[in-house]
Amino acid sequence: MSIVISGTGLYIPPYKVSNDELVAAFNQYVEQFNIENEAAITAGEIDALKPSSSEFIEKASGIKSRYVMVKEGILDTNTMMPLIADRDNDQVSIQAEMAIAAAKEAMKAANKTAEDIDLIIVACSYTQRSYPAIAIEVQKQLGCQGWAYDMLVACSSATFGIMNASNALLGGTAKTVLVISPEIASPQVNYRDRDSHFIFGDVATAVVVEQQATATAKHCFKILSQQPMTTFSNNIRSNFGHINRCNPDTMFDTDKMFVQQGRKVFKEVLPMVYSMIEQQLEKTGLQASDLKRLFLHQANINMNTFIARKVLGRDPVGDEAPIILHEFANTASAGSIIAFHRHHDDMVAGDKAIICSFGAGYSAGCLVIEHI
Repeated sequence: MSIVISGTGLYIPPYKVSNDELVAAFNQYVEQFNIENEAAITAGEIDALKPSSSEFIEKASGIKSRYVMVKEGILDTNTMMPLIADRDNDQVSIQAEMAIAAAKEAMKAANKTAEDIDLIIVACSYTQRSYPAIAIEVQKQLGCQGWAYDMLVACSSATFGIMNASNALLGGTAKTVLVISPEIASPQVNYRDRDSHFIFGDVATAVVVEQQATATAKHCFKILSQQPMTTFSNNIRSNFGHINRCNPDTMFDTDKMFVQQGRKVFKEVLPMVYSMIEQQLEKTGLQASDLKRLFLHQANINMNTFIARKVLGRDPVGDEAPIILHEFANTASAGSIIAFHRHHDDMVAGDKAIICSFGAGYSAGCLVIEHI
């Protein structure tokens, strides 16, 4: 049985935040902090905070802007978080709203209706609640039958979700699967941290996964090979969870937001990723020269460039390894799917590509695909 990706969808949130806006708010906060703590800074008890710049951000990451579901509060130096209002239980949750929009576009691209979908996997870095599953809420709102569940594997959630969908199809527990990655990462950003206040944006992606025999879409991509990998590391971490409330002394500490040791991540993750890609090419009997595209995780332009050079043996040309970071920033597991969604329409039968993710865990996922 051959499994294909037959449709993709993308939901872009309503608000945009530029580097210049973030930097202006951050530098205002830095100035306030340094004035308020002048005595302690002079005494050497604490370090003065350093300002940021748009040039620093773009050079370090390739990011120029990002989308967010709620902009209010992010640029307020007294708040510096998105002020997302609670919704009543009988209203559609904000994360399900994102997921539904992306799912409908993917279903349209795949020529599928709600009656065709019998498994929904919401695969992302964060869910706004533990239960009921966001996926089950989406299932109800779309009018689908069958079953649904959430899964969290940080930035590899989308690729792991596609692999789980493939396994469900091969195992006979589903016929057509929606894998949705509604990444609402902005609430986990520490907008007061110079090294990470610019990294993440919000977005939602979706893909339809089904048997080749049932696929009728214009663009279908057969999964030739798939491989997940995990190895434990604390170098990308968030300690946020329901147990936090049990320790009032630490429940609002900065480790409850996104933290990372960027240089260690670069050094440790990249060899794991390009080795995995090379192994999957060998497994499928392909050479790097056989690849039309590299759809890589969009965490940092320097990481993407490094991996592309290692795999191809040269700098990528044109859109061989498309970058969407400048517009979307890091969107966790959705990044490689955005690149795939935006840059597959010109691919034709026989064209081959890699979809690759990597991130916290550490986790990494690699799919080798071919246009049929």
